[in-house]
Amino acid sequence: MPIPSRAALVEHLVRTRIAGDVATPRDNNLSHYRQLANGNRHFWLGLELGDRWTDEQDVLAVMAERCGVNDDPEHRQGQDTIDPELTVDALDRMAARLRKAAADGERVLLATGHPGGLLDVHRQTANALREAGCEIVRIPGGLMADEGMVFQFADVAVLERGATLWHTHSPVPMAAILDGLEREGRPRPDLVVADHGWAGCAGQRGIDSIGYADCNDPALFLGEAEGTLQVTVPLDDHVADPRYYDPMTDYLLDAAGLLPSV
Repeated sequence: MPIPSRAALVEHLVRTRIAGDVATPRDNNLSHYRQLANGNRHFWLGLELGDRWTDEQDVLAVMAERCGVNDDPEHRQGQDTIDPELTVDALDRMAARLRKAAADGERVLLATGHPGGLLDVHRQTANALREAGCEIVRIPGGLMADEGMVFQFADVAVLERGATLWHTHSPVPMAAILDGLEREGRPRPDLVVADHGWAGCAGQRGIDSIGYADCNDPALFLGEAEGTLQVTVPLDDHVADPRYYDPMTDYLLDAAGLLPSV
């Protein structure tokens, strides 16, 4: 398939509901913003937000700016949105950081708490980075977290419970990896490419962290606003078919200079 242009990618994101009118309802978004503002750490995704985001209207304002949700606080039910132009802008920022990683031969760790949607996005990114000369960090063996096993599947760190790859927002699996590397006397990653608490935990520990977040997961957008994360790409992180993410991944890797020239 040809690499999509920016305009073609925007159209694709809207048509597949990766962006545009997404499936996440407005009341769910507002509930999560309120929970974060009220100090529920499940919604902090591994970040330490202190008392800086105790007003849910401030959270909404950031989400409108960086994700493209409706900025009207009186809009409380029905449809909400992700601005596809903001998605592509963030992909371009992510591509710039991936290009730097490749140029410098960095150690990169990839991880996902949303294996049903984003596993192959991360896998393709890992393959491209390795081909470009990066070291894909191999995580320590035998790690346990949140009553499950932390291991790598197709070069991507995931949480497994009961022979099932687990959807998790928790930062604990990433903490287990970073602590395990330290115990073994191995260097931390130079870059983490992830989502959910995997990305938040890495950023909070001072590692360059870039990743993806849905419009009902505000913490990573706040982290980018504060400079704790380098890039947060807004998208629906579990659409009907994971193959819908392929054109987005192609665009990202091409913009990063990580696809072979024809």
